Amino acid sequence: MTKKAVIILSGGLDSTTCMGYAKEAGYELYPISFDYGQRHIIELENARAVAEYYGTGDRYKVVQLGFLREFGGSALTDDSIDVPKMGAEPVPDEPGEIPVTYVPGRNLLFLSIATSYAESVGAEAIYIGVNALDYSGYPDCRPEFIAKVQDVIAFATKVGAEGNPISIETPLIHLTKAGIVAEGTRMEVPYHLTTSCYNGEKEACGECDSCRLRLKGFAEAGMTDPIPYK
Repeated sequence: MTKKAVIILSGGLDSTTCMGYAKEAGYELYPISFDYGQRHIIELENARAVAEYYGTGDRYKVVQLGFLREFGGSALTDDSIDVPKMGAEPVPDEPGEIPVTYVPGRNLLFLSIATSYAESVGAEAIYIGVNALDYSGYPDCRPEFIAKVQDVIAFATKVGAEGNPISIETPLIHLTKAGIVAEGTRMEVPYHLTTSCYNGEKEACGECDSCRLRLKGFAEAGMTDPIPYK
């Protein structure tokens, strides 16, 4: 039987690289995206394009989580909070202030729903593009967070109780952004179909934290980002 994997697909650089890794590992791909009222809702168009590129459009799911916009508390879900124009240096060893682009509980929700999808379709793995090096300082991108959720999945699912827990795969977690770009390029990941900008326009701003981390990664990998910028 073909092994299956659910990929949490945002339409960005990291999650699309995860699609490449899952394909390379021989999985049948089941991408899932989330409409949570994000400022950059345009990313769902990119996610759909990536899903189609990999021939998985018939299995691609978009789950509505609009209540996160009702909750607010993030620059990505609350229009009264500006998206900051930050630098793109790696986060220091000592944790600092968590940026306003953090969405409360987002990855916890994503992984919970992806687990439901995975168990429903008989998938043995979930791929998520969290990263602990060149990232924006989010607490739900840390290896410790993934390990805790992995334990919960093992206890909270039928397949886990039967001794076959779904695994959370995080192939990017210890890579720099340049390393991610290099690996994705090796796997011929369609970066031209992706977006990373928090401002959600056709042309990326090049100034938000996400854009600057992305541009830094391409530059350090000695490559040119194929998407348009203002």
